[in-house]
Amino acid sequence: MAFFYDEPSRTFSEYLLLPNLTRKECIPENVSLSTPLVKFKKGETPKLQMNIPIVSAIMQAVSDNNVAVALSRCGGVSFIFASQSIEAQSNMVRKVKKYKSGFVISDANITPESTLNEVIQTIERTGHSTIAVTEDGTPTGKLAGILTSRDYRLSRCSSDQKVKEFMTPFSSLIYGNDGITLTEANDIIWENKLNCLPIVDNKQNLVYLVFRKDYDSHKENPNELLDENKSFMTGAGINTKDYKQRVPALVEAGVDILCIDSSDGYTEWQGETIKWIKETYNDEVKVGGGNVVDKEGFLYLVECGADFVKVGIGGGSICITREQKGIGRGQASSLIEVASARDEYFEKTGIYVPICSDGGIVHDYHITLSLAMGANFVMMGRYFARFDESPTLKLKMGNNYVKEYWGEGSNRARNWERYDLGGGQKLAFEEGVDSYVPYAGKLKDNLDITLHKIKSTMCNCGSISIEEFQRTARLTLVSSTSIIEGGAHDVILKEKNIFVNE
Repeated sequence: MAFFYDEPSRTFSEYLLLPNLTRKECIPENVSLSTPLVKFKKGETPKLQMNIPIVSAIMQAVSDNNVAVALSRCGGVSFIFASQSIEAQSNMVRKVKKYKSGFVISDANITPESTLNEVIQTIERTGHSTIAVTEDGTPTGKLAGILTSRDYRLSRCSSDQKVKEFMTPFSSLIYGNDGITLTEANDIIWENKLNCLPIVDNKQNLVYLVFRKDYDSHKENPNELLDENKSFMTGAGINTKDYKQRVPALVEAGVDILCIDSSDGYTEWQGETIKWIKETYNDEVKVGGGNVVDKEGFLYLVECGADFVKVGIGGGSICITREQKGIGRGQASSLIEVASARDEYFEKTGIYVPICSDGGIVHDYHITLSLAMGANFVMMGRYFARFDESPTLKLKMGNNYVKEYWGEGSNRARNWERYDLGGGQKLAFEEGVDSYVPYAGKLKDNLDITLHKIKSTMCNCGSISIEEFQRTARLTLVSSTSIIEGGAHDVILKEKNIFVNE
């Protein structure tokens, strides 16, 4: 006879935190959100840690090199999507690793023969007022000069006037040589009262631009997650089909950590993949496994060598696995059981294996609940798909802007490898949908608010670290009526944005 769980399958929205004594030291500025990313032995420091407990999902509509840089700058890790060619994914990893904080590859470029009218078009297209003038108009061409708004006046210059007639020529520029450090570049900028310092190689080809404004940006991101070479850290997804070709390419590109992208991680295919990586690279390459929803799945992947385990099946906003296949479990129930198994395994072996909660997050406070329930970090897709940095199109629908968002189990993603059960190279049916999400602006602006909410709640619970929070947090189940009580009720809400421009 089949096994039946006595407890119902529960979601995050069925729980609330109870406050503990808020000590005077419990203020958001004192809260540390650092968390282990990979397994470690008792008394040791994990080889990879994050400064915030958040990673982005292995999805076409979410995690490319732009999100990877933006999230790493804030202290988290992005897992660049695997449902693309090995070469394309490896190139995305290289872009992240080669990206130098403060060193910008010019994306507003023209030639000396361009006209003022073309300058205006370039500014409108890129939004940048500082334009590099290269001989061939490329970001890495021979630098002929720099053009800023101080070099021309629209009221006094003809629209067909050539750039070479009013640009600041290379001979008049102060520049840095390739290999210069960011500190040295900023010193030159400040000593010479510059807004922009071009960096060139020994053939006068443009390499980077360093801006005065980016100095402040660097200071505003104290949580930047950097490797030993001071490059941004990034992860990448893999599958259980072409891993023997994909993993070496990603490792060569400089990836920091891998994660198998699968809707169901409790499989021999995933076990074989993890074991191959561990044996081939002598445990030097770190890889996460999943997804699982119970103790058995967790222990299976851990025994195979997983460095972290991802928890959750069917809880994503675009995932319809439960609807299509009747398989999965409420995210809260899954997380509570796996966290208990993780702690039990740690007590037994002295090895701590971090767990990642993937799915089921609707509100910011759900992240905090997942941490209290034992997650070391959360993986989110919809959350990041809304931002400027995500790879999807921004569209206008009615009076609002939206961004496209689709599941890896949708026909659009064509990611049959993620759902591989030893069959043919196609999706027999969809386990994800194609949708839109409300556009929300810049990643950092939104993430800063989310992190402040997490820290504030932890302070209410008398905790200033995730480890303390998990040890002392108290949770209670809520009734349907208490959920209603928790929101605005029995009032007439004032309308927002009621002013109309006549």
